[in-house]
Amino acid sequence: MTFELFLATALTFLQGFILLGGYINNNAFPRPLSEEDETTYLRHMSKGASEDATEARNILIEHNLRLVAHIIKKFDGVGEDTDDLISIGTIGLIKAINTYKTDKGTKLATYAARCIENEILMTVSVGKHWYGQG
Repeated sequence: MTFELFLATALTFLQGFILLGGYINNNAFPRPLSEEDETTYLRHMSKGASEDATEARNILIEHNLRLVAHIIKKFDGVGEDTDDLISIGTIGLIKAINTYKTDKGTKLATYAARCIENEILMTVSVGKHWYGQG
């Protein structure tokens, strides 16, 4: 992974986390994208490291934050702080959008949901192991 990609991912994560916090506080998430819009942004993103690709990636992240908030509800009783789960889930969402392949036949939301859940599960299980709870 190049430093530029790492920096872009870190910046997007911070933007997503700040946006998610604002949405949760205001109880207003952006509406999910239509299938056509999602396809358009995924196409823009696949064009490489351009300004359009970065903007498309950010839009995909922002419009899928509702999915993170929905999935973290499943992990209410695991002993993790909600803000931590939001952060971890947002990392999973970013990873999902970075690695999603349109030719695999799954929808982005389906793929992203698994990535978000897996990121949370990995972090929670590592935390339990690290602190001697598992």
